[in-house]
Amino acid sequence: MKQLHPIVAAIALSIGACAAAQAANSAPDPAHVAAASEGFLQYHPDLRWRKEGLGHYEDGRLDLALEALKRSARYADKGSQALVAEMYWKGEGTPVDRAAAYAWMDLAAERGYKDFLAVREHYWSELSPEEQKRALQIGQQVYADYGDEVAKPRLEKTINKGRRGTTGSRTGFKGALTVLLPGNGNWISLDAEQYYSDKFWQPEQYFEWQDQLWQEPYRGRVEVGAVTTEDASESSARE
Repeated sequence: MKQLHPIVAAIALSIGACAAAQAANSAPDPAHVAAASEGFLQYHPDLRWRKEGLGHYEDGRLDLALEALKRSARYADKGSQALVAEMYWKGEGTPVDRAAAYAWMDLAAERGYKDFLAVREHYWSELSPEEQKRALQIGQQVYADYGDEVAKPRLEKTINKGRRGTTGSRTGFKGALTVLLPGNGNWISLDAEQYYSDKFWQPEQYFEWQDQLWQEPYRGRVEVGAVTTEDASESSARE
């Protein structure tokens, strides 16, 4: 298995796919358990493709990992966008392209998440003037294809489709859902009321949940040296 660097490990944990943590927790976070359900992932392609990309990454199939993470990025997944940036920066599954790495990390920092802002500024400080100019050019196309303005509606469409399908399922249902956690073959029972929580099936609440996951930085998660976190608006001034 390829060693995960800090930002990759943090993204993996955010899915809630850590079997040991789930087994040790008698009352697992419903967000974590729901994310392991294939039915859930069908209507949340952001997590589906992130999960697949991380699987390929851990197996050392970096080209497939990059492809899957870009598919996740099309559905406004900021974690995947940050990981794509790091893969470009380090030349994992693709030739090193530091200008492209900056463009992708700038996209990941679009909502002002502190960790991604810090990494973005580290990238910028390492670029040559020529690379900086090219990074801004690449960023225009990256935002056109993957920015929240176009990516969020894609995800909203699939979540809304899934919500319509679950309406009949949840009516009168008071049992437990059985979902299979990825990678360990253990089954965990999840109360249906938790699975059908609005924060998973109402796009606005879903994005609020995502913001809660990423808003606070993970201490020690990213090693970027001495950097200064600037407001997201300062990046816009570069364009």
